[in-house]
Amino acid sequence: MTEPAITEDLIDAHGLKPDEYARILEIIGRQPTFTELGIFSAMWNEHCSYKSSKTWLRTLPTTGPQVICGPGENAGVIDIGDNQAVIFKMESHNHPSYIEPYQGAATGVGGILRDVFTMGARPIAAMNSLSFGETSHPKTRQLVHGVVEGIGGYGNCFGVPTVGGEVRFDPAYNGNCLVNAFAAGLADADRIFYSAASGVGMPVVYLGAKTGRDGVGGATMASAEFDESIEEKRPTVQVGDPFTEKRLMEATLELMATGAVISIQDMGAAGLTCSAVEMGDKGGLGVKLQLDDVPQREAAMTAYEMMLSESQERMLMVLRPEKEAEARAVFEKWDLDFAIVGETIPEDRFLILHGNSVMADLPLSKLSSEAPEYDRPWVETPPAEPLDPESVPGIDPIDGLRALISSPNYAAKQWVYEQYDTMVMADTVRTPGFGAGVTRVHDTGKMLAFTSDVTPRYVKANPEMGGKQAVAEAYRNLTATGATPLASTDNLNFGNPEKPEIMGQFVGAIKGIGAAVAALDMPIVSGNVSLYNETDGVAILPTPTIAAVGLIKSEDEAILGLPRDGHVALLMGETQGHLGQSALLAEVFNRVEGDAPPVDLDAEKRNGDFIRTNHALIKACTDLSDGGLALAAFEMAEAGGVGVQIDSDDMADLFGEDQARYLVACNFDQAEALMLAAGQAGVTIRTVGRFTGTDVRFGKSAAPLEDLAATYRASFETVLG
Repeated sequence: MTEPAITEDLIDAHGLKPDEYARILEIIGRQPTFTELGIFSAMWNEHCSYKSSKTWLRTLPTTGPQVICGPGENAGVIDIGDNQAVIFKMESHNHPSYIEPYQGAATGVGGILRDVFTMGARPIAAMNSLSFGETSHPKTRQLVHGVVEGIGGYGNCFGVPTVGGEVRFDPAYNGNCLVNAFAAGLADADRIFYSAASGVGMPVVYLGAKTGRDGVGGATMASAEFDESIEEKRPTVQVGDPFTEKRLMEATLELMATGAVISIQDMGAAGLTCSAVEMGDKGGLGVKLQLDDVPQREAAMTAYEMMLSESQERMLMVLRPEKEAEARAVFEKWDLDFAIVGETIPEDRFLILHGNSVMADLPLSKLSSEAPEYDRPWVETPPAEPLDPESVPGIDPIDGLRALISSPNYAAKQWVYEQYDTMVMADTVRTPGFGAGVTRVHDTGKMLAFTSDVTPRYVKANPEMGGKQAVAEAYRNLTATGATPLASTDNLNFGNPEKPEIMGQFVGAIKGIGAAVAALDMPIVSGNVSLYNETDGVAILPTPTIAAVGLIKSEDEAILGLPRDGHVALLMGETQGHLGQSALLAEVFNRVEGDAPPVDLDAEKRNGDFIRTNHALIKACTDLSDGGLALAAFEMAEAGGVGVQIDSDDMADLFGEDQARYLVACNFDQAEALMLAAGQAGVTIRTVGRFTGTDVRFGKSAAPLEDLAATYRASFETVLG
């Protein structure tokens, strides 16, 4: 096949700016071939190069005694003792999921699972964070159904429990939903596998499924805004096969046990191109590939298509040559392709052969570590006008609660998570529906807690405070289970970074996240940036999702009970009654006004430490966030099947969203001991009511728990099911 001529339109279609193309000409001293243009386009787009974000990502705290491997590998690795490590990451599949919801979401799950088992871990838990447009938008229902079915279809077949997540709705996501997928796995701390190639003349081996034309150009598409041509992008969405991925995982873990693996890399965004370049660049080596040897499932594939295909369930490995027969036998047993497709070379060169033709011959390091890097202009988000508390009309507090639990944003999400397998592997201790999911570490007394958090309206009002709050809420959700937070992964979803106000949101959020993970000892060990989440120039809400992992060292440290009749309700933390940007304001009055609630990181740390230190006195615990005390008290009561009486009927007291707060249920004598300990620790704590009876009562206003629970459990499905 004759390759097309390189024109300005072709360069533009590959997402390369004129100055970037000029830089390519300077690097290689000639016009690139069509295949070379595709390779540069894939490696230099936002999705692979982080060219607009890496200047700021470098400012994030990423180290600590618990960190075995921070950002830069397929996933982050943390030490949980006893020669065990947790490997985890969160990654977006936003653009593909809007174009083709089922396959976009399914392959998002597949990709994040590969990131984890590529490093030698068996996946033990998954989560997802989903953001959709307003429920009345004509596309929302289709997207919700497709995405949820795609996540369940892939994760359930693969066999990993989904233990948590979140779902939100806002008009800002009408033209661009967000699908952020998280996975965590367990590995021996001394048996972690990395991607840096080593040794000259070592075989480069292709593993897994065959290469097709699906997903060609996917990484470039994921780094562009949407417009009216969106339907034309459908072929760039990958197609997944979870049963093949399950076999690939088993084969890969078996292969690793043979000692055959020098380095290994998932074929994700930009497929064969990105995996080969990253392995070579990290090892300071070149790579030569012979594309005739690449297993193909479609006839007459070109070099361009093979290099940029994002067909799923594939890996690339550098192999110890003496182990070739043993390694090949493993993959043949699992009915998967095993093909030597190239070798490592000493020169800084990416040499691609197809037939007898050289299709690409490029300096490898220039593709990865020397990709463009921009310090984009940014403007600080102007301070939000403070909310006048007098402007919030008084309403019956039970009516306020009813409005929240009738909204798909705050109603129970069992319609979503009941489509996911939450119990496979039989180690799930706490299933979705709470602030954090919990799984046992098999054959030990330890447990791991997982959570995913962000409040986008806070971030829009005040990016720095919103970034802090996302980390603080993750910290509290882990703490409320008794877990010690260990580390975080971030998924930074924003609009077009070429707009200074959007870049300002990104910078502010990074500053807030950095300050919070440092103060709360939750370093960022992996992550993903998703930019250009815009349609026709309209950006999503800034959505820097924080997923975090915590460790419960023994079962007696866990706080996993539910309130029961007679328990005292204690509120820990300062209440000022902050209603700016609150759920009450948004859902009841349709107003998004005021500043985000301030986050006091010292108070977060102090109160979290207090909860963990005094876990033995606490029967049940939840953090306070959206909906404040009213929603937290109702959710605890509903989970325990017992009524609750909160003494106050003050709106700001009940629905304010002040941070660093927890609601605790315990017996009377334990409450006395907690209050005494809190006084000594300098922690604010007070009795706010008790769990009893069959009603939910705020002051003099009451309604039967049974009726409110029916609304809470039915509202999501009524609107979207």
